[in-house]
Amino acid sequence: MITVSNVSLTFGGQKLFSGADLKFLPGNCYGIIGANGAGKSTFLKILSGELEPTTGTVTIPANERMSTLKQDQFQYDAFPVLDTVIMGNARLYEIMKEKDALYMKPDFSDADGERAAELEGEFAEMDGWNAESDAASLLTGLGIPTDMHTMLMSDLSGGQKFKVLLAQALFGHPDILLLDEPTNNLDNKSVAWLEDFLMDFPGTLIVVSHDRWFLNNICTHIVDIDYNQVKMYVGNYDFWYESSKMMQSLMNDQKKRREDKIRELQAFIQRFSSNKSKAKQATSRRKLLDQLTMEEMPASSRRYPWVNFTPDREAGKDILTVDRLSYSQDGIQLLKDVSFVVTKGQKIALVGNENAATALFRILTEEIQPDSGTFKWGVTISTSYFPKDNSKFFDGCDMTMMQWFAQYSPEQLETYMRGFLGRMLFSGDDVYKPVNVLSGGEKVRVMLSRMMLSGANFLMLDQPTNHLDLESITAVNNALINFPGNVIFTSQDHQFISTVADRILDIHNDGTVSDYYCNYEDYLEKIGK
Repeated sequence: MITVSNVSLTFGGQKLFSGADLKFLPGNCYGIIGANGAGKSTFLKILSGELEPTTGTVTIPANERMSTLKQDQFQYDAFPVLDTVIMGNARLYEIMKEKDALYMKPDFSDADGERAAELEGEFAEMDGWNAESDAASLLTGLGIPTDMHTMLMSDLSGGQKFKVLLAQALFGHPDILLLDEPTNNLDNKSVAWLEDFLMDFPGTLIVVSHDRWFLNNICTHIVDIDYNQVKMYVGNYDFWYESSKMMQSLMNDQKKRREDKIRELQAFIQRFSSNKSKAKQATSRRKLLDQLTMEEMPASSRRYPWVNFTPDREAGKDILTVDRLSYSQDGIQLLKDVSFVVTKGQKIALVGNENAATALFRILTEEIQPDSGTFKWGVTISTSYFPKDNSKFFDGCDMTMMQWFAQYSPEQLETYMRGFLGRMLFSGDDVYKPVNVLSGGEKVRVMLSRMMLSGANFLMLDQPTNHLDLESITAVNNALINFPGNVIFTSQDHQFISTVADRILDIHNDGTVSDYYCNYEDYLEKIGK
């Protein structure tokens, strides 16, 4: 259990939130949401004790163990994978190392024997005999094979390290579990496993995530950071979203009624302020008017970018034909005799091997050549590609955002370009910021702007939801649903795939492909997930 009392935080002269009074109870899962910069991860750090609030207190019972998802992927490079997971329970790992050191002593004394007996008792109470098997089970569930369990962390890729650190956070039955973006770098199979694990978690679970499906499946409560306040609501993300839309509508109606009343009062005051018989009424209405104009509606920190893909021309009958494509990279077969035909209007999700999906995109855009096989675009097709790795567009580039954008804009008027970027949430002097210092989410939004300007009727997007907040993900999601052309895409966002795709291409680890002419939910049912 965690009790938050009158917590506020001022950071760099800016108030993130104030007066937070919340209680987090065992058996519940709390999803923390808010716009980028609202303070979600910061609030999680306050709960974990990593950061002191400006005012207020966070109280946790002394006998409860808290576990957090570490963010430093290099912290454990000198340790084996299995040991790194067990370190999630620091006291258990400490006992194991002290025991090993005692038993390795060549001059094992009676005092050593007494100490070893004490440690063995505590070790058994902490279920230490099952520690290695429990750690191995977590790693396997998250997609880390057994032959990697004895490797050093330094030998793993960034994505694999993340999975190990996630297993570390889950290890040892913590009473309180804090997870910041736990679905990042996870494939859909690992996300499904994590959902099952967390739904059975008996303690207090608090999660920051941009994955709507994940929040809907595991959350019992939503903690919303907005209006510089932290408020808790019962229900999952969809329940909160629909409720907030309804509340916003009510607030807008209230605002309109207040504006109508203000206009009515102003007209009365103007008409009768010089009339002695009506002066008293005019004075009372002026006081009422002052009260009304002082009660301004709070401005939400949420901002939705305008995302809209409009093709310049309609596609003809022939769209794309892929015939027996094969491709290997660093001796690994990523694609093997891949063949498929895309017909007009289809929206295809690539699932399975992510490296193979990226390779397929790069072949279709002619960035790389296949080892064998061919592909052919229809004569009416124009394409636009969103790469998972966009670094080549920004690294070493000293252009401002306006200069960068001008490379792709058919209209060079500054007012047009500023207006376009403004709808993508870049306002004021933001447009003069160098592109090489943009955040991950900002880079994604300017790349999406580039795609919108292309007028393409065939869109290829490799993980477009990475680095985006929930509002931006929703905007891109709706834009692809409404797009009249063809789409091939990858995403780790379950809801994104479910609402856009009408066909699934499953790329297996051996490079072959299974083709499913159905939506994502039907695909999962067919493969038994």
